Amino acid sequence: MITALICDFGGVLTSPLEDGFRAYEQASGVSMEQLGAAMGRAMEEHGEHPLFALERGDISLREFGEQLVAHLDDGFDLDHLTELYFERLQPNGPMIDFVKELRAGGVRTALCTNNVREWEARWRSMLPELEEVFEIVVDSAFVGSRKPERRIYELTVERLGDGLRYEDCLFVDDFEHNCEAARQLGMSAVRFHDNRQAIGAIKGILSKP
Repeated sequence: MITALICDFGGVLTSPLEDGFRAYEQASGVSMEQLGAAMGRAMEEHGEHPLFALERGDISLREFGEQLVAHLDDGFDLDHLTELYFERLQPNGPMIDFVKELRAGGVRTALCTNNVREWEARWRSMLPELEEVFEIVVDSAFVGSRKPERRIYELTVERLGDGLRYEDCLFVDDFEHNCEAARQLGMSAVRFHDNRQAIGAIKGILSKP
C-alpha cells in the first residue's frame, strides 16, 4: 500500500514553467530554441549541460548566465528572464490543497525539486504553507543531485525515514523521464498534465489495497 507522496514543485504545484520562458521570448526576441542551442554549445565547451550544473549547485546563476551570453548573438539578460519567470509562475492552489489534505489524512509527503540555489527565497515565498504541506524538502541545488539521477530519489526516501521503501512511494512530476526514473526504483508514478487528470490518478493509486 502506498504511504508516501513525493511531489515535484515547478509545473505541478505551479503554473507551467514554459510560460515564463515564452514571456521572455516575446519581450526579448530570444527564442526558447535559441536558448536551447546556446546551452548545447556551452555543454560542448564546458563538458556539462549548464542547466544541469546549475540545478546541482555546481555553478552559480551568474556563471550560468555568462555561459549563455557567450553563445547568443542577440545577447541574454538573465535578470530580465528571472523577473518574467517569477512574474508568470503562479501557485497551483487546487493541487497544493490536495497534497495538504493527503498529509492531514496520514500520507507522508516530500517535495523533490530541481531548482536554483539563488532562487530559493523566491520559489519558497510562493508556498508560505510549505511546512504544512510537506514533511521534508529535497532541493537539487543543495544536495548535489538532480532528477532523474538516482541519488536524489534515494535521498528523498532516506530523509522521510521510518523504514520507508520505494514500493511505498508515489512520485508525481510533469516530466516523463523523471517519472520513469522513479518507476525503475520501484515507485509508482503519475505524470502531471493537469489537476483533474493527476488528482484522479493519485486517488486511484492511493485507494488500492
